[in-house]
Amino acid sequence: MPARLLDPSRPIAIAHRAGNDLSRLKEAEAAGADVVEADLWQRLGRLEVRHLKTVGPIPIFWDRWYLANPFARRPLLRELVAAAAPETLLMLDLKGWSNQLGPAVRREMERIAPGRPYAVCAQRWSMLEPFHAVPEAIVVHSIGNRERIGQVMAHISRPGHAAVSIHQELLSPAVVARLREHAAVVMAWPVNDEALLHRLYRLGVNGFSTDRLEIVRAVGELGPLPPVASAPVDPSMR
Repeated sequence: MPARLLDPSRPIAIAHRAGNDLSRLKEAEAAGADVVEADLWQRLGRLEVRHLKTVGPIPIFWDRWYLANPFARRPLLRELVAAAAPETLLMLDLKGWSNQLGPAVRREMERIAPGRPYAVCAQRWSMLEPFHAVPEAIVVHSIGNRERIGQVMAHISRPGHAAVSIHQELLSPAVVARLREHAAVVMAWPVNDEALLHRLYRLGVNGFSTDRLEIVRAVGELGPLPPVASAPVDPSMR
């Protein structure tokens, strides 16, 4: 695993969804992003890089409030890996409900980039199981609600679980302290303004997922993280 993701004292800049567009990928790399995130779906046997959802096999691509051109070409995983600089750590956010996605991504990464480190994350943690024994893969458990904070402890206490990604609204001093006891990296999302960045930095969060390249650059200007103070256990952690 890359040493920079195992050093709990170093702030890490994660360019949220920047890998979904190959031109945005290059901009994020130029801004100094440590990690570039991309959303990954499996459709018709293809590993597509996109945030847009579909209606099953029907060629309708949509997000919350708009429809997208169904004929526009979406990059594939192999094209994303080929476009990324060798030193860029890609974080592949597994989407959907297919139990075949994890094994397909693992096989494809072994085929197109053997030995290259990468991170893989999902809110549906069963999708991460195929990567537990992959030495190149950093497994990131994503947490989107308070109930899952306590549940994650049984997973990240096992070997090979180096990081968690959690919505910033769920973070408190107690939650950060407990998570940092178990995970080398606690990533917060979304972090899109400097005031929030500095508040989370003071709490001991050491990964910052942002949609703004200005925040990527601001993370690079932060010094070593302050020590994480121990705190009473938050009830949500039980």
